[in-house]
Amino acid sequence: MSIPAAEVFANRIRIKLRAGRAERLRRAAMVRPFSASASERLLLVTQAERIPQSQIFPFHHYAADLSRLYGAELREADLWHVLAGDSPAATGASVVAFQTPFDIPDDDLHRLIDRIRRLNPGARIAHLDWFAPTDLRNAARMDPLVDVYVKKHVFRDLSRYGQPTRGDTNLTDFFDRRFELDEPDQCFAIPSGFLDKLLVGPSFATAPGIMPALLGKRPPVTGRPIDLHARFAVGGTPWYQAMRGEAQEALSALSGLRIAKGEGVPLPRFMVEMRRSKLGFSPFGYGEVCWRDYESIMAGAVLLKPDMSHIRTDPDIFVPWETYVPLSWDLSDFEDTVRRLCGDQALSDKIAGQAFDILRDWLMSDNFARAMAPLFG
Repeated sequence: MSIPAAEVFANRIRIKLRAGRAERLRRAAMVRPFSASASERLLLVTQAERIPQSQIFPFHHYAADLSRLYGAELREADLWHVLAGDSPAATGASVVAFQTPFDIPDDDLHRLIDRIRRLNPGARIAHLDWFAPTDLRNAARMDPLVDVYVKKHVFRDLSRYGQPTRGDTNLTDFFDRRFELDEPDQCFAIPSGFLDKLLVGPSFATAPGIMPALLGKRPPVTGRPIDLHARFAVGGTPWYQAMRGEAQEALSALSGLRIAKGEGVPLPRFMVEMRRSKLGFSPFGYGEVCWRDYESIMAGAVLLKPDMSHIRTDPDIFVPWETYVPLSWDLSDFEDTVRRLCGDQALSDKIAGQAFDILRDWLMSDNFARAMAPLFG
């Protein structure tokens, strides 16, 4: 399909500028000590990669709200530098919120916590879990180390935690059973009282490449020649490959529609295509919530996704037929749903518009800062 090169180029520049702003904010927060006048001193110990930083950027963006509400001053340190024994420019924090890889070895985790405590005596400590799956696999080892555990999305029914699954997650459990794949059962223990420490933070809506677009004008509904945007990778672990392969088969069964599919398209072109699409199909990844959920909404496309009724996230963009359109996990209703939406422009425009407005209204408020109140006790 024909995509204007000028639009792709402009989008590339836009993406680069947004990433540059986020990096400048991060670097500025890493080189200054806390001022003596700050009543709360928040130190973020973070990873530099794209997904972890989507969780960190809102702290910088809403720094004025954090200061107004809690008297908080914000600084940042790189996780790997701290683990290597380097002292951050800012020490003596009253609150430290840290990120880690989900599979960080116990020795590294305890060494990190020891350094955090030595450099910031008496600080409240929070873990910022940026991981894709909904599980709480680190609950048992984090419980004695942290006061608050921030996760991007959780089960709506918290009693599902601590239950055995085939494989590591609820998704592996479902798709292993669906495709008769053999994985050992797993059960992640949830210590008593741990769920009281659980705090739901925002997901990819606050990423530096997504938030600015959502704070702007709602994209126009006209000029959308692509009926369905459905570019996604298929390869991966056995259950993931089977799940994505089924999604690919569902696409192949569609006829008479203009569909953007395949993989390997650079993000600048990907997003231009999305802005020209009526619908954005977002199958599950290794977790339920995906970049594409928010990319679809920021581009003005209707988010089409396997049913998310079991998930709680903030802000909630998974309200069926209001902010997204749910699909059966086996995609048995995929074709009928796509054709219904393509044939009802008024309904599609309503859903896409409501999703965009919910995200924009939340991002324009001080809701993020207020949600972070438990960090400050």
